[in-house]
Amino acid sequence: MRSHYCGELNQSLIGQQVELVGWVKRSRDLGGVIFLDLRDREGIIQVVYDPDLEEAFALATTLRAEFCVSIKGLVRARPEGQINKDMKTGEVEVLGQELVIINRSEPLPLTLDNHQNNSEEQRLKYRYLDLRRPEMTERLIFRSKVTGFVRRFLEDNGFLDIETPILTKATPEGARDYLVPSRTHKGKFFALPQSPQLFKQLLMMSGMDRYYQIVRCFRDEDLRADRQPEFTQIDIETSFMTSTQVMAKTEELVRNLFKDMLNVDLGDFPTMTYADAMRRFGSDKPDLRNPLELTDVADLLKDVEFKVFSAPANDPKGRVAVLCVPGGAKLSRKNIDDYGKYVGIYGAKGLAWMKVNDIDAGMDGLQSPILKFLNETVVTELLARCNAKSGDIILFGADTNSVVTDAMGALRLKIGEDLGLTTKGWKPLWVVDFPMFEEVEGGLHAIHHPFTAPVNLTPEELEANPVAAISDAYDMVLNGCELGGGSVRIHNAPMQASVFRILGISDEEAQEKFGFLLEALKFGTPPHAGLAFGLDRLIMLMTGASSIRDVMAFPKTTTAACPLTNAPGFANTAQLTELNIASLIVDEKEQEQQD
Repeated sequence: MRSHYCGELNQSLIGQQVELVGWVKRSRDLGGVIFLDLRDREGIIQVVYDPDLEEAFALATTLRAEFCVSIKGLVRARPEGQINKDMKTGEVEVLGQELVIINRSEPLPLTLDNHQNNSEEQRLKYRYLDLRRPEMTERLIFRSKVTGFVRRFLEDNGFLDIETPILTKATPEGARDYLVPSRTHKGKFFALPQSPQLFKQLLMMSGMDRYYQIVRCFRDEDLRADRQPEFTQIDIETSFMTSTQVMAKTEELVRNLFKDMLNVDLGDFPTMTYADAMRRFGSDKPDLRNPLELTDVADLLKDVEFKVFSAPANDPKGRVAVLCVPGGAKLSRKNIDDYGKYVGIYGAKGLAWMKVNDIDAGMDGLQSPILKFLNETVVTELLARCNAKSGDIILFGADTNSVVTDAMGALRLKIGEDLGLTTKGWKPLWVVDFPMFEEVEGGLHAIHHPFTAPVNLTPEELEANPVAAISDAYDMVLNGCELGGGSVRIHNAPMQASVFRILGISDEEAQEKFGFLLEALKFGTPPHAGLAFGLDRLIMLMTGASSIRDVMAFPKTTTAACPLTNAPGFANTAQLTELNIASLIVDEKEQEQQD
């Protein structure tokens, strides 16, 4: 039905007959001449109908927004003075000669321009219309090109595209799994995978050597802008490659991707330890575009009279850290109070401050309600350590290590954004040397996952002091966003059994849940490592979208619902009976029909 896409027309086609199909973006009658903006996925072209073609002109006068039409016409140069440099096709137009209305459109329930004010509920309910907006269309086209590039790169580097099961077994974090009842095994359930982790490790045990998959994953958890119940990973696993080699190969993939798609040279990625990232930036995914850093000052404040500082300064689990904000002395008392409320979200009890009005005036050049608790020697050392200058403000965090780190790390980002300190551009890095475990409610929890190998430890050494263990794991971070994470995997049964025990998984439970893995580890398992990128998050960053929902074709709402299809819905009684399931919540409409 078409000879060209609308967005493909240019001066090289002047004088040629073309056939186009698409949607009417708008129609204008200017002095007896009809101008149409015709849109398809590749762009917009202006079509002109003159009254001397009576039949086509008469039909053109009936067109309304979003009519689906077919057009035949002649490509010609736009008249001088009517060239639109903001349009890809702005130097040409089509003189319409024939017109067919394929399908009419009723008035739309939402607007389709890029400055629309539609609610998210409307956008998702009428997603098929929302996706017609050029901004949304371009993002999905961009996403398709990214996945094509990734496939070509990995296949050129010897990776095999292998599918893994969607119906599988519940993970240790079973509360976050989506369960699927089995009809043929009464009372039993499959789980949708949170990742293909175990299957890709089994593929390495099978000798596949290099695997990849662009795979759908599922996680039943509370949602945020960068979370969805179903999401897509670029999943990668390799045999006989070290963490350094995996990082180098995946870094090459991302650098080449940005160069090809955005003409951006990311350069080499610096490497930072987890400990340094948390100490300097209060985050394991620091945004290096923001120049602010946390500075530890507990050693300077151990002996001050101010217990708010001295108590955590003398507590092994406490921390006192400051942010020195350039030009921050201009902040009003209300600004500071608002920042105090903000850090309260993260558990901080308040936000002490000190304005450096004149660094050369000593104590007289400072302004702070806590100044009376600090002697001149402490203040002088504090200013020197922060490299404070006139016009700066110093903000204090004093509490447990976790509260100070979280609160001041979040405050760093907010102030950087509010004061315009965060620069544009791209700042990638690798974060490495993560702890193997963290303490959660009296027990230990794996930072990455329970299949991550420790660095240079025997099973006995690991069990003797698990809290001190460092994992052979690595996260790729870009502009404060974790693009992907990976690790070297455990490739022998004794080490894997030790990790399960440390996590409170008994030998019996481990056998019941992971017996197949422990068995497989006995048969010449090669060393292997991998990484998974969050595709949705990657596309969000590359396109400048504010949410991964804007780079997915059919996302869910923040309540994990689909307004388009009204999912999730009730299952009917016959389905539940066949699955041997009883529902505590009854579909009232179906109950009425049965009654």
